[in-house]
Amino acid sequence: MKKRFILPLAMAAAVFALPGTALADSYYSEQKVVYHVNHDNEQRQIGAMRNIQNHINAVGADRMSIKVVMHGNGLSLLQHAKSNEDLKAFVDQLKMQDVDFQVCNNTVVGRNIDIANDLYDASEDDIIPSGVAHLSHLQQDGYTYVRP
Repeated sequence: MKKRFILPLAMAAAVFALPGTALADSYYSEQKVVYHVNHDNEQRQIGAMRNIQNHINAVGADRMSIKVVMHGNGLSLLQHAKSNEDLKAFVDQLKMQDVDFQVCNNTVVGRNIDIANDLYDASEDDIIPSGVAHLSHLQQDGYTYVRP
């Protein structure tokens, strides 16, 4: 009796797992995307992280290059992630899928932010000279601009 239920459940799981992947493989080409975050609103930042994950789910992490450029109030995303477990989990999950979180040096210097202590999981390697200039640079390099 148990076998009768296990096989249909396994088949249903396979059916639900494959269509999105199969559709993404045939529907979307490789993509380069820059997500722009410059707002200090935790719920909106969590929404942006969900958008990024949904984007990856649709296209496939191995078929994407995603950068999150944060400047101004947007650096609060990594500040909030130090204490907001949902935001921290999203950042970790996205980084495991090779999403780059890039931090504006102008904001770091102007606001006297200590990268190692004030921002979640940030290092000198994440610093870019200027958030706005970097957005333009990435767009010139073929990245699609998204501001959730």
